[in-house]
Amino acid sequence: MGVWQVPADLLARSRFTVSPMTDTVAALRALNDPRRPWQRAWRRPYAEAFQRMVADRPVVGALLAASFQPRWTADFLTLAPEAANPTFAEELAAVARRGDEQIRADLRATRPGPLAEVLLGDGLTDQVVGLLDWVWTHTVQPEWPERERRLRADIVARTARLSAYGWAGVFADLNRNVRWVGDGCLQVNDYPAPPLPLDQAEQLVFVPAHCARGWVVWDRPTRFGMVYAASGVLADAGAVAPDGLERLIGANRAAILARLDTPLSTSHLVALTGLSLGTVGDHLRVLLDAGAVTRRRSGREVLYWRTALGAALVGAGRVG
Repeated sequence: MGVWQVPADLLARSRFTVSPMTDTVAALRALNDPRRPWQRAWRRPYAEAFQRMVADRPVVGALLAASFQPRWTADFLTLAPEAANPTFAEELAAVARRGDEQIRADLRATRPGPLAEVLLGDGLTDQVVGLLDWVWTHTVQPEWPERERRLRADIVARTARLSAYGWAGVFADLNRNVRWVGDGCLQVNDYPAPPLPLDQAEQLVFVPAHCARGWVVWDRPTRFGMVYAASGVLADAGAVAPDGLERLIGANRAAILARLDTPLSTSHLVALTGLSLGTVGDHLRVLLDAGAVTRRRSGREVLYWRTALGAALVGAGRVG
C-alpha cells in the first residue's frame, strides 16, 4: 500500500471534504492512547468518563485493544466518506452496515491471531456504533462548530495552494510520508508493499482532521482517501509569539503573526486565537499596512500569510 497508482481522471475528480467521523476517530485515538502529548490538554476533561465507559463495557475494551496497531487501524474505523458533506449520522450508518462478521474480519486483518472471546458473539457492530456515538456525543459534537470552521479554513488554504502549485505543491506538506512521485504515483506511506492501482476507484478524497499524523481511508475498491493534520491544529502548542515581539507590537497581534507561516483565513484565525472577527480583522489591517503580512483572495475567503518582513520580525523576537 506504500504507493497508489492514481489515474489522471480520478485525480482531476478528487476533492477535499470535512468528515465528522474522521474527527471522531481522531478523538478516539487520542482518548485511547495517553502517549499523544500534543492532545493531553484536550483529553484531560474527558479521560475519566471515557475510562469509566470502557470499564463498564468489556466488549469495547477488547475492541479497542484489537482495533489499533502501531501501523494499522481496523478498516471499519477508516471508511472514506461517501457524500461530499456527510453528517455524522450518515457516516455512522455506513459503519453499521458492515455487520458483525465484517467487523471481525477487519479486526483479524488488523491484528492477526485469535480474537478475544467477547468479540465472537452477536451484536459486535452495535458495540462499535455505540462506542463511536459516545465519543462523538461527549467530546466532538460540543466542539463541532469550532472544529468545522478550522477544517474548512484549511480546505480554503489547500485549494489556493492547489491552484498556485498543482498537486505536487499540495502533497509537499500534506503528510510526512505523502508525496507525488510522478507518472501517476502517489506515495501514501512508507510501507513495503507493491503499488496499488486505483483503476476501479470512483472517488479520491483528502480529509483534514484534528490529529498529529494522518492515515489512509478507504472502502475498497471504489473509495479511497487520505486524512491529514489540518494546518493550525497544532499551532496552539507550537506557534507561541516571542516575548520581544509581544512587547513590540502587542500580544494579540504577535500571536496572529506567529501563526501565519502558512496561509490562513480570517475565520481560521478567529478559531485559533479565540479573538472576535472584528478584532482579528483590525490586527490584520495593521499588519498589512506595516508590510508584515500579505493576502490573496481564494473563492469567498481571503488568505493571509507572513511576508519576509513578518518572518524577520518573528525571528528577531525570538532572539530578543
